[in-house]
Amino acid sequence: MSERSSGGMSERSRGGMSERSSIDVLHAGLDQVETLIATVGPDDGDRSTPCPDWSVRDLVDHLVQAPQKFARMTRGEDVDWSAPTPHHDDPVPVYRRHADELRTALADDPEAPPGPDWQCAEIAVHTWDLAAALGRPTADLDPDVAERGLAFMRASLTDDNRSPAFQAEQPAPDGADAYARAAAFAGRKVQPPDKMGR
Repeated sequence: MSERSSGGMSERSRGGMSERSSIDVLHAGLDQVETLIATVGPDDGDRSTPCPDWSVRDLVDHLVQAPQKFARMTRGEDVDWSAPTPHHDDPVPVYRRHADELRTALADDPEAPPGPDWQCAEIAVHTWDLAAALGRPTADLDPDVAERGLAFMRASLTDDNRSPAFQAEQPAPDGADAYARAAAFAGRKVQPPDKMGR
């Protein structure tokens, strides 16, 4: 599918999803998270993140466990998202194992709730959170992951149900990529692209 660009940003990245299946898009998002986690260095763990009260270490621990929890939900099992999250000194192989568990669960029952778009929302926002904490850009990531996640949040979140997981929607700055727009909708304060990483 071709993408016409304007001002260095594709039409898709400025708002709109491609015709790829939601599961294919989720797979791309899972791969991107693995790549990002692999860039976290030994001195990054104590860095603050846009997630209130979470350090980079806390956020990575959450990202590592999330696919396994979504896999269990897909299989119809009960999941306690408030349960303590274990820490892994070598998170990448554990994350990969959990992501593969989710892929298998979706392959066995593609229509099972909660569905890949909810998972894309989780991935998109926390991808931006971790990238922002590390001073890394998100404009070069697959925009469909964030577009699907943002569409899901817009259709599902209201002022009454967004707390405590999300705060009030914040304005997205001009030129914000899909991940930044998803983060702003989730209540993150997003800086203009030319100030990111400063």
